[in-house]
Amino acid sequence: MEGLSLFLTVFLALVIPIVMARLRVTTVPTAVAEIIVGILMGKSCLNLITQTSQLTFLSNLGVIVLMFLSGMEIDFDLLSPKKHTRARKSESGKQVKPMVVAAFAFGGVAVASVLLALGMKALGLFNDMALASIIFMTVALGVVIATLIATLKEKEILGRPIGQTILLTAVMGEVIPLLLLTIYSTVNGGDARKLWLIILLFVAAIILLRRFKRPYLWFAKVTKATTQLDVRLAFFLIFALVTVAEQVGAENILGAFLAGVVMKLLEPTQATKDKLTSIGYGFFIPIFFIRTGVNLNLKLLFANPQALMLLPVLVICFFLAKLPVTLTYMRAFNKRNAFAGGFLTATTITIVLPTLQVARKLNAITATQSSAFILAAVIVCIACPIVFNSTFALTPEDKIKEKVVIFGLNAVTMTVYQDLHDSWYSVQVLTCRKEKYDTYKSKVKNLKLFPDRKLDTLEAAGAFDTDIFVATFTDDQANLEVGRAAKQAGVKRVIVSQGKVVADTVDQLREEGIELFAFNNLHGAMLRALIESPAVYRIITDTNNALYDVVVRNSAYTGRQLMDWDFVDQITVSRIRRGDKWISPHGSTVIEPGDELIYSGPWREADRIHQLLSRE
Repeated sequence: MEGLSLFLTVFLALVIPIVMARLRVTTVPTAVAEIIVGILMGKSCLNLITQTSQLTFLSNLGVIVLMFLSGMEIDFDLLSPKKHTRARKSESGKQVKPMVVAAFAFGGVAVASVLLALGMKALGLFNDMALASIIFMTVALGVVIATLIATLKEKEILGRPIGQTILLTAVMGEVIPLLLLTIYSTVNGGDARKLWLIILLFVAAIILLRRFKRPYLWFAKVTKATTQLDVRLAFFLIFALVTVAEQVGAENILGAFLAGVVMKLLEPTQATKDKLTSIGYGFFIPIFFIRTGVNLNLKLLFANPQALMLLPVLVICFFLAKLPVTLTYMRAFNKRNAFAGGFLTATTITIVLPTLQVARKLNAITATQSSAFILAAVIVCIACPIVFNSTFALTPEDKIKEKVVIFGLNAVTMTVYQDLHDSWYSVQVLTCRKEKYDTYKSKVKNLKLFPDRKLDTLEAAGAFDTDIFVATFTDDQANLEVGRAAKQAGVKRVIVSQGKVVADTVDQLREEGIELFAFNNLHGAMLRALIESPAVYRIITDTNNALYDVVVRNSAYTGRQLMDWDFVDQITVSRIRRGDKWISPHGSTVIEPGDELIYSGPWREADRIHQLLSRE
């Protein structure tokens, strides 16, 4: 019987995503579908899968790997103060600081969760106020990452203030409840005196990070398909920190989560991330979710009137706990998208299941109450993505991939403004010269007149709220000052023009991450190209064909040879930049994530291919 239960579980883990793809079920997270199927196959219905030692071991390993991958999902760039404490204009036209909005939103969630838990205790529905508070304030970041991040990528708003704010709220909704859960389990487990030992767990994580930074870089160079050193290192980190966590009296899931954070900070390659994700979501984690459904006993739940009454109350509480998110978002974003974003943060299951597992071990909750919490979380996880996808509406600003601000109006910038691809860029031109403004205001739609070019004036007017900032004054020193101010304000790419190029200035700007554009050098380079390489000159100036530069982010086209791309016959790939090196492409060249391709082809096809390759 043990072998049959394991076989059925692994078989269902294979079949469930296939059936969902066949039926085009995209709004329900796979994890929720696995729990539902587990309910059908377990003690609640057919009772075909039973508790076995093998399933218990694999399921426990599954939750550890789940927490590890949850730690790896945290994007620390999101927590950059320089990036997210700077005000940016939202689609509603308001100046928004994503980190500040997210902090206020989650602070409201924490207060609402405590009040809801207090209300449930007063009504006699659930007495453990601390446990209920932790569960209500969780936001799923790991298991339903496809719902949270992939949905936002599909909407193409991850780089926008609302997308960043939702992600920051979700990060807080996973990290903070996990730390609170660790304190809860330590205190309620009778080991409150060991609480200070948890600091040792964080010290161990820091030591592993410092010690393994250099070896990991070496591993990445020498790893082979037969050794997979990166994967071995990941599992070493998992078991090292899980062991330390258990020794100091903390929960093993905290150790696994910190192992994921350490692995993330080691900056693994995309290939390593893909392998670890494949191992986790391909085998261990589905077993954990299916077994969770198998262990639910809905017969007892429906037979117990008090527990059954708890179910709708919990569903309502999950939504009410995230009401402060919606209210906070409405002050910064348009109301429709604020409602959709707030609703999405109500999605919760990643920390709920481990929390209930810990609570059951501490005898702080009955099996029936645990079933009610899990079923309520499943219902919420089904509803939230559906509401988000049907409610969220793209604005014209959201559809633009990158915003460009050009400060300085002349014949060259006018040409650039007219030629930049409308579906890729939103271009705004700024000038502080009244005569230029009067001359071009009828020709340039997004032209804005500034009283001066003082840095305070630019900052206050939101000139640095952009993805690309270009300074093209005739004054080289003014370009340098404005460019450096834009970089300090957190602008992703800064380009400054220089009439006279000095070697020391070029090196200094390169160190500061500022790109240089020299008019004189450009004209000379174009003339030299016409003399030495007429074909190259024709490619650059041809109106029927286009020369494109794209960073490959689409995982469907990475890890494959160039010759295997279905559209490779429609373009000519000239060069590939990988890291700091340029590679001459061949048909057998394997494209890696982050490779920068220089290619040419008919502009319609080249445009379509650019969008396809750059899409995450």
